[in-house]
Amino acid sequence: MQSVALLDLNSLLAVSIQAERLPFADWLTNSIFVAAIVTVGILFLSSKATKKMTLVPHPAQNAFEFVIEFLYGQVESIVGKHVAPKVFPLLATMFIFILISNWSGLIPGVGTIGWGHGTGPLTLQHVDVPFFRGPTADLNLTLGIAAVFMVVWLAITIQEVGVVGFIKHTFAAKGGMTGFIGAFVAAVFFMVGIIELVSIAFRPVSLSLRLFGNMYAGETLLHTMGTLGDKLPPIFAFLAAILFPLPFYFMELLVGLLQAVVFVLLCSVYVKLSTAHEEEH
Repeated sequence: MQSVALLDLNSLLAVSIQAERLPFADWLTNSIFVAAIVTVGILFLSSKATKKMTLVPHPAQNAFEFVIEFLYGQVESIVGKHVAPKVFPLLATMFIFILISNWSGLIPGVGTIGWGHGTGPLTLQHVDVPFFRGPTADLNLTLGIAAVFMVVWLAITIQEVGVVGFIKHTFAAKGGMTGFIGAFVAAVFFMVGIIELVSIAFRPVSLSLRLFGNMYAGETLLHTMGTLGDKLPPIFAFLAAILFPLPFYFMELLVGLLQAVVFVLLCSVYVKLSTAHEEEH
């Protein structure tokens, strides 16, 4: 006689879809823990690069200035010279943080060292609660980044075009038509405006899910490739755990860069669309 059992979705996944709480700090998750380390690292490196700035830059200052100037040029080319100084600090911070957070998930030990079961409390096999997790592989963090951007986006939009200007930009009919055709066009643009508001409401969801999905999928892929040789003899299983995921590390380096670029590029386009004045078209 056979019985049917209901399986928990998380039991079927190689990597938990939710960030785990650390055993030694129940209020802290492993993804937030790594995010804090990344933030401290960025602040430390940026302060070291800008602490003693000279006319002839030292290597750290030169590298920092190159990154900032390159990012500013890209943002300015999209949002324009007037809005760029207002939105650049946020966009540059998001890009640097997201990029390093994406790559931090590829550091050996992230996701593979933690509290588990085996020969002792600390083990490299059968890890139940890893101490470290890539920050952007946690939907809570990516949704938080997207929500912060949307708040800043709304503030800059209102500052640039005003509430009335935003409503006109969203709902007002273009073309200056009158009569029956003008009324019809106005109704069409009103419906388009409603659709636009719905798309704006979904922007933080799409931004966060795109980033989270790609980074979570990458971690799951690396975990899967690293466990393909578990049934082999110990020495071959050890070699397989190193060699099988190796080619995908290079792919994930590229994916991490592309996702950071796509996230900030879309944010820049959203700012451009809502702050462009009529005379700029």
